[in-house]
Amino acid sequence: MCGIVGYIGKRPALPILLDGLRQLEYRGYDSAGVSVMTTGKIRIAKRSGKIKDLVDLVKGRDYLKNSSLGIGHSRWATHGSPTNVNAHPHTDCSGNFAVVHNGIIENFSDIKIELIKEGHTFKSETDTEVVAHLIEKYYKGSLEKAVLKAVRDMEGSFALGVISSNEPDKLVGARRESPLVVGVGKGENFIASDIPAILKYTKKVMYIDDGEIVLLRKDRVKVLDSTGKEKKKKIDTIKWTVSSAQKSGYPHFMLKEIHEQPRVLRQIISSRLKGASGILLDGINLSDRDIKNISNIIVLACGTAYHAGCVGKYLIEKFCNIPVVVDFSSEFRYRGPIVSKNTLVIAISQSGETADTLAAVKEAKKKGAKLLSICNVVGSSLVRISDGVLYTYAGPEISVASTKAYTAQLGILYLLAFYIAERKNLLKKELRRYLLKEFKKIPKKLQEVLDEKSKIQKLASRYYTFGSFLYLGRNLNYPTALEGALKLKEISYIPAEGYAAGEMKHGPIALIDEYRAVVCIVPESKTYEKMISNIQEICARKGKVIIVASEEDRDIRRFTKEIIYIPKINELFSPIVTVLPLQLLAYYIAVKRGCDIDQPRNLAKSVTVE
Repeated sequence: MCGIVGYIGKRPALPILLDGLRQLEYRGYDSAGVSVMTTGKIRIAKRSGKIKDLVDLVKGRDYLKNSSLGIGHSRWATHGSPTNVNAHPHTDCSGNFAVVHNGIIENFSDIKIELIKEGHTFKSETDTEVVAHLIEKYYKGSLEKAVLKAVRDMEGSFALGVISSNEPDKLVGARRESPLVVGVGKGENFIASDIPAILKYTKKVMYIDDGEIVLLRKDRVKVLDSTGKEKKKKIDTIKWTVSSAQKSGYPHFMLKEIHEQPRVLRQIISSRLKGASGILLDGINLSDRDIKNISNIIVLACGTAYHAGCVGKYLIEKFCNIPVVVDFSSEFRYRGPIVSKNTLVIAISQSGETADTLAAVKEAKKKGAKLLSICNVVGSSLVRISDGVLYTYAGPEISVASTKAYTAQLGILYLLAFYIAERKNLLKKELRRYLLKEFKKIPKKLQEVLDEKSKIQKLASRYYTFGSFLYLGRNLNYPTALEGALKLKEISYIPAEGYAAGEMKHGPIALIDEYRAVVCIVPESKTYEKMISNIQEICARKGKVIIVASEEDRDIRRFTKEIIYIPKINELFSPIVTVLPLQLLAYYIAVKRGCDIDQPRNLAKSVTVE
């Protein structure tokens, strides 16, 4: 789970590489490095720590600045601890080849043993270093041919950037199951793990597919398949701007993205709803006959996207009368899933590059299932293997802890449930009109919560020292409890658990004492009285209760003064609103604890390794 960037052209490479790495730092930030070609030699600067540490390192190295070819890397360690030696780029024995790599070479140990027998010497503990030595082994005057041969020996996932002092007019990239895009400019070209790294310089991009090699010179780009045959590739134009990937005055990307949620939902409403009752799901690629033939639905996702899928299960089963299983992508392949040609798999992923989800959907497709993806990134790996795609169009999400992507995923899942129900003649026109009318009110209600965020900030200042949290919810808001707990864990490092409130008496109640905070999600709903019973049990055991409740609920005050009020809303839509104060609570607690909000320790935004 690393970020790579490469440049070849007419401008100095170093500033472009460093700028690209800053944009990719969300993908990995325990070490970083660059390699540039100067006076026919490969020069490398790398160190453990964040990009700013690398910037400090290169300030006094003027010889690095006189180059128009280079590669860079931001690392999230897998093989080998985050040290200067293990940081990328890595080189071969001769120092003529430099490599950056995102992914995992699963058979690197076997390759390394063979290479050592052949006389190669290694400096690092990483799997990546074997790539440089393989290229050295196979080099016979053509860098791209050497890379082609090297990747045939490799098992696992990778996106590579390679340069060689033997051919200082070339930059070579390769990919298998890890993202790689090419930026096409005028007299210059780029490679990167993600579009923000190169968007400042070009909006023209080419998506590299699995098994492909790309050869870049400053004035042309050539793509080869795994056999070395040239392929024609489409060039796409990116429609969003650099400014949409900046903080815009907010102290952290996470807070900015929390504030963007009303806009994201309005955008979904404006682009997906027509008039009072029409739902437009362009890209779904399911005919009415396909929908009527669906026997079951499997939702595959990880982390926050998994929680969105759990809400989707409630919605689809309620309105569409189709059984739904929500599965962790990482477990799906290992349990002998029952899939048929009438199974619809819904894959949810912000990046579309999550390794576990990609592996799971490929397994499902082998078994004959249709694949519909809900994704934020146009042209991502998941999108390209899907039968149908529903884009969330939330814009770039930079903070590792996902917020606006979750809201966008929920928005699409609501419309998808209504759409399928409508096609199955299970949704009466009157009910459909009512539901869509209520759906359109949500952005305003989200803004109302944001307008009162100072109250949540004050509450956080009273609870940031607590050693652990328990989150409880019922029915549609059980997944909200899971998501609230995850947000707190991710960015504040406080142990937190989310539970279905009805399960509290089956074990978790043993944890309740005066040192644990318990967040209870209690909007106006059919399970309201059940939640009140849970709160009474917590109070009887001196638990410190924080309640998320509907406005005008005055009775709830008898239990605690720590109440976050949200606007009244139909219970069906409450998960979109109840999660917002939990995001803010986690954010402000993490700020009080002095945590790195956008780049929490040990995490990366896009999990591109299994």
